[in-house]
Parts: sequence; structure tokens; C-alpha cells
Amino acid sequence: MKIKEIITKLWLAFFIVLVLWGCESDYAPKPKGYNRFILPEHAYQPLPDTLPYYFEYSKHARLLKDSSWISDKYWVEIYYPQFKADIHITYKTVNNLDSLKEYFDDAYFLTAKHQIKASAIDEAISKTPSGKTVVYAELEGEVPSQFQFISTDSTENFLRGALYFNTQVQNDSLQPAIEYVKVDIVHMMNTLKWNSLKESSRN
Repeated sequence: MKIKEIITKLWLAFFIVLVLWGCESDYAPKPKGYNRFILPEHAYQPLPDTLPYYFEYSKHARLLKDSSWISDKYWVEIYYPQFKADIHITYKTVNNLDSLKEYFDDAYFLTAKHQIKASAIDEAISKTPSGKTVVYAELEGEVPSQFQFISTDSTENFLRGALYFNTQVQNDSLQPAIEYVKVDIVHMMNTLKWNSLKESSRN
């Protein structure tokens, strides 16, 4: 009986070692970069009346002048400090059909530049409550800009926007923040109005 007890205990010990060793070999730490975002309630504030366009943007964002070397008078950035995200807004005056075509060509060219890294580009045309047309482009994959949009009245005003995140975190980890800002962008476009350039030239 003692020999059987010893053999049984040895087998039990051996089995426990195997189980423990197997558990350790299956363990893998979570990859870095999976941020946990605490998303605030959506709340909005108006743009100043010194611009030729108007919309409501997030109270959790800052309105900044575009700092790029090609910036124009009415170009702005809507910056989200919490997400390190920027919505770049560019505005151009439509002079004729040729200029309108040029603006559309430039906008589609800038979107198409991301095709190398994009796994998909989905475009949708939407009507705002005030009857304005907005073209949205949603880009999937590891692209620098995840969401872009255009609106124009075809005669005087052309507005384009693009969302960027200034971070090395992968886009699948940024998805909650991307979806959050997309809601704000749709609200911006749903409240979009054109201001007279004469009225907005007081800056």
C-alpha cells in the first residue's frame, strides 16, 4: 500500500506541475496602446460670427487658427485635448464652375491619397435639416485621417473637413474616440449655415 501511495502522490505532483507549466505557457500580456477613453456627454457651442460659415462644435474642443504653412484666412482647427485629435476645416470662395470643379478634384485627391493604407473608403451623401448636402467619407484601416467631409452651395461657399489623431495608437484602439468625434462632426454639419463675407470680414 505504501508503494501505491507513493506512486499516486508522484503522479499527482507530476500532473500539478504540468497544469501549472501549461497555464504559464498560455499567458500573454495585452499589447500596448489600448487606451481607455472616458467619453464626456456631447455638448456644443457656436462658432464666432467672424467666419463666413457657422456651426456648433464641441464644448470639449478648442477652436484654433490653422497653423499649417498653406493656411488661409478662414481655415480653423477644432482640437480635442483629451484625444489629441484635430478636425481641420478649410474654406474657399466659389467664383465659378471651374473653381468649384477644382475644389472637388482637390478634395477627392486628398481622400484618394489614403487608398494605399485604407482597407476601405465608404462615401455617403446626406441632407442636413436645413437642406444642405454633405458628402462624408469614412476611411478604414491604419490611415492618418479616419473621417472627411465636404459641403457646398455650389455658388459661393465650399467647406471641407478632415479628422486626424496626433498619436501613434492604432486606429482600432482609437475607435471609441473616432466614433465620438464623428457624432460631433455630423452635428456640426447639421447646424451649418453660410454667413455673408461682408458680415464676417470684421476679423
